[in-house]
Amino acid sequence: MQIFNTMTRQKEEFVPQKEGEYRIYVCGPTVYNYIHIGNARPMIVFDTLRRYLEYCGNKVYYVSNITDIDDKLIKKGQEEGTSMQEVARKFEAEYIRDSDGLNVKAPTVRPRATEHIGEIIHIVKDLVDSGHAYVARNGDVYFRVKSDPGYGKLSHLNLDDLESGNRELRSRMDDDLKEDPADFAVWKAAKPGEPYWESPWGHGRPGWHIECSAMARKHLGKTIDLHAGGQDLIFPHHENEIAQSECANGCTFSRYWMHNGFLNINNEKMSKSANNFFTVREIADKYGYEPIRYFMLTAGYRMPLNYTVELIESCKNSLERMYTCRDNLDFAIEHAHGTDTALVEKCEDARKKFKAAMDDDLNTPDALAAIFDLVKDINTLSDASDKATLETAAKAFDELTGVLGLLYNRKKTDSIPAEVTALVEERAAAKKAKDWGRADAIRAQLTEMGWSVTDTAQGPKLAKL
Repeated sequence: MQIFNTMTRQKEEFVPQKEGEYRIYVCGPTVYNYIHIGNARPMIVFDTLRRYLEYCGNKVYYVSNITDIDDKLIKKGQEEGTSMQEVARKFEAEYIRDSDGLNVKAPTVRPRATEHIGEIIHIVKDLVDSGHAYVARNGDVYFRVKSDPGYGKLSHLNLDDLESGNRELRSRMDDDLKEDPADFAVWKAAKPGEPYWESPWGHGRPGWHIECSAMARKHLGKTIDLHAGGQDLIFPHHENEIAQSECANGCTFSRYWMHNGFLNINNEKMSKSANNFFTVREIADKYGYEPIRYFMLTAGYRMPLNYTVELIESCKNSLERMYTCRDNLDFAIEHAHGTDTALVEKCEDARKKFKAAMDDDLNTPDALAAIFDLVKDINTLSDASDKATLETAAKAFDELTGVLGLLYNRKKTDSIPAEVTALVEERAAAKKAKDWGRADAIRAQLTEMGWSVTDTAQGPKLAKL
């Protein structure tokens, strides 16, 4: 499989350190509110990557964190008269509910920042002792950016070019605690009323970037295979993670980097001020979670993606085509009477096209196209196919949609109420007797009961509405 490595700005073969095992870290949310639609993109994209790697027979250690200590969390707790921890636990639960709704697999580990304070302090101490960080007079600890000659290699920003901007920034700094404006906090001294932990530098709490360095190191090791997240995290978050991790660990932090593109709303940047800010929950309540997942897969993950009502409705319609095809396939298997096996070869073609697309930097649009080619073949050939061939088609269909995390809301129609079965039989008898009025009345009655009935060459087909 080839992926686009943000570090090198080119596609590279994605080779893990240990054959058959991938160690992946994906930045999770700061849980101070419901997640917005933009947050859902990296969740779905990198869950799909994980599913594909596992489909190909690999073991994936997948870590995605919870940031439960942050200025926004502290502020929200103060505003609500509760605590940072109560706010964090509430919205962590809401985040997991949305994540489950989007069919995102639970991470191998979902670490919380507040549960890794010891690991964070250990890294900060190493940085201070080695001269890569220093303690300011108020107890803040800052990373000394100029101590890292490789700083800027992920974002491809030149520190010399930043100097001119830093000089202007320095002139506006009221309290010059830093040696250089580019330096960033790895530990913050606690302000009155804020939560804090004991440290060698007094009461304080972690800086934002240091959390991920500590959690990645603890759960995946000093060098991981892949670090991923949204494009907005490249600088400063991921750049700073690299600097502090590599200076503390003395080795490469992550061998590959993947970043998904931005999400716009009606061709505009999403923001509360523009009144185009939507949470996942708001959209899911209206359209369901699955169309959101499908929508995120309709464009290459590195490309900008534009959300509109028309597009989400189109995604819902595309999913209905998939569900209808799969339900028809079940019906065809149950009433198989053909002898043709041509569909077997079509299934293999679909698998090959799907795999070629996914191996090409997670090309989910082409992967979806391969599935819809299979849908067309199933719809065309199933009536003439034998049972074994139809079962092969069902297996291929389930495999490919499963890799994309789709079709997870299939309704179970195994248990049809006796009353419904009796009405279907009565309707068939009415049609045989050419009592069309009675047949139509029974169809209407079945609809009211939540069932649709379709007449086919193999007999009436029932489906739950």
